Amino acid sequence: MDIKTLEEKMHKFVGDMGWYADDSSKPQTLKNLAISLVLEASEVLEHFQWREDTQDKEALAEELADVMLYLMQLASLSEIDLTDAVLKKLDKNYTRDWDAENNKKAE
Repeated sequence: MDIKTLEEKMHKFVGDMGWYADDSSKPQTLKNLAISLVLEASEVLEHFQWREDTQDKEALAEELADVMLYLMQLASLSEIDLTDAVLKKLDKNYTRDWDAENNKKAE
């Protein structure tokens, strides 16, 4: 399944829950989505607190899915093509001098 199909399924779910409605108790604003994204990412960290690996791979998968759903929704509502953004960022990262950047931060 491609990312556009996932995005459509995500929007359908959010719409079916009524969260896009003007009177929603969970308004899907960019700010609220960014906050939710960070909160869900923090829940990923809980799986590694005090250990080097997760004890519950299925629960970790659910948290990672939550992060991806909020990320896709935030990108979509911001009119950002996430696939294009990722590919551009990868291309940009190939041109970076990672060692020089790390040395500069250490100074």
